[in-house]
Amino acid sequence: MRDFNRGGQGGKSFGPRQMYKAVCAECSQECEVPFQPKEGRPVFCRNCYSKKKNG
Repeated sequence: MRDFNRGGQGGKSFGPRQMYKAVCAECSQECEVPFQPKEGRPVFCRNCYSKKKNG
C-alpha cells in the first residue's frame, strides 16, 4: 500500500523556487513570479491576480 500523505509533496524535495522579476500589467508595480514571463502575455502581481480571480 502506498503512502500518499507524505508532507504534501509526495516525498520529493524541490528546494527553493526560482523567481523571476516582472512588471504587473494592471498596476505597473515590479513583482516576482514563479515562472519565466513570456513576451506578449500579461503578468499580474499577487494583488491584481487575486482581484481578477475573485471578481
